[in-house]
Amino acid sequence: QVQLVESGGGLVQPGGSLQLSCAASRSILTFYNMAWYRQAPGKQRELVAAISNGGSANYADSVKGRFTISRDNAKNTVYLQINSLKPEDTAVYYCNANPYYGGPYWGQGTQVTVSS
Repeated sequence: QVQLVESGGGLVQPGGSLQLSCAASRSILTFYNMAWYRQAPGKQRELVAAISNGGSANYADSVKGRFTISRDNAKNTVYLQINSLKPEDTAVYYCNANPYYGGPYWGQGTQVTVSS
């Protein structure tokens, strides 16, 4: 069983920044990609950003230019740098890992609240 532990969420003012982290219990090289999703109250979970094993990243249109996904293979950790936060970014952010066989795996989520 793979454990994904997110951290870094919190309350931030509009225009602020946060860095979310997702630490995996095994080598992230065993996943063909990893991603961040978010779910706002009353809404479906949506893909925010994903990064492949090779480092290729893609983003939801709503976050392009503001969010950056990255990975540190040595630390088995994936990051999501969130800049220029907006109230509509308020959601629970989930880490997702997709292995070559089995899965996917999900973290427990970290709350991001954008409010003045």
